[in-house]
Amino acid sequence: MKEYKNTAPKELEKAHLNLPPVIFGTSGLGNLFIALQNEEKLNIVSECVRLSKGKVVFDSAGKYGAGLALETLGKCLKQLNIPRENVIISNKLGWFRTKLITKEPTFEPGVWKGLKHDAVQKISYDGIIECFEQGNELLNGYLPQMVSVHDPDEYINTAKDHEHSEKLYDDILNAYKALHDLKKHGKVQFIGVGAKNWKIIERIAKDVELDWIMIANSMTIKSHSQELLDFIAEMAAKGVYVINSAVFHSGFLVGSNYFDYRLIERGALQNEALYKWRDEFFETCNKFDVKPAEACVQFALNVPGIKSIALNTTNADRVQSNLEMVDKNIPTQFWKELKNKNLIEADIAPLFRRATTA
Repeated sequence: MKEYKNTAPKELEKAHLNLPPVIFGTSGLGNLFIALQNEEKLNIVSECVRLSKGKVVFDSAGKYGAGLALETLGKCLKQLNIPRENVIISNKLGWFRTKLITKEPTFEPGVWKGLKHDAVQKISYDGIIECFEQGNELLNGYLPQMVSVHDPDEYINTAKDHEHSEKLYDDILNAYKALHDLKKHGKVQFIGVGAKNWKIIERIAKDVELDWIMIANSMTIKSHSQELLDFIAEMAAKGVYVINSAVFHSGFLVGSNYFDYRLIERGALQNEALYKWRDEFFETCNKFDVKPAEACVQFALNVPGIKSIALNTTNADRVQSNLEMVDKNIPTQFWKELKNKNLIEADIAPLFRRATTA
């Protein structure tokens, strides 16, 4: 295992994480849905740094653009001469960059644009160490203080049968042994998990000591089961830092035709309910002069137990507006109308701290 000097900011040397309400996702730096020019990527990172109060926090992963996001983030930070101690990085581990030998990457086809590499999932003790070391090389001198196993749900879903599923879960537990060894040797400070299916997070949390969890595509204004709300509250009560991500369902809730990283079409029978929900949501937003993105962010952040949300952008001009959405006041009546239309669960409206009576 290579040696890496610990450059954790003093804020992270405490027993518990203390992050800002918004941390910056980097999937756009990895060409999610669109291949940005390098200049625009530099502008995005520059704005994230400029607008951060204190340390700037980035969430990345080897899966994002088959390592392109990590590589781009490292290059941009170095070009901007940002001191390592001023940056907090979360690197979700489990995907390893490989040569691209097919027309397009084999993971999430059609989602990542203009890539020159592929990626394969490596979840095991040795696999996670490989991903950690490759990620550090791609980051070009910057190091992650927060690490996790990424997409354990997708890994389990490759199982052929129950016996195979249990073997794959053992691989996940061995991956966490690697992360705890990294932490024990001072190479990282905080261990977490990032997954789309929150049930695998719940299972892992019963077997592994976690500092933080990142829930993707599950805790949104569109989808928020009471069971999930209870789990989030349970994690928060145990001192586990809860981060919410993918709160727009890959952009669908704000107008895109991508839903949870897959392209869908209006008119298809299987998508009818999704579009109907969005049409009624947009109608309510227009009535109260609330932007759909503002409603999504307020909902995603204000459920008890959620400490931060990860927001990604492919436009540098939107970095500031993303941050401003956190403090947006939305009338209580807006939430009541969503509830009355059965667009959100009946017991959600009273949970919002920033709702006004305007």
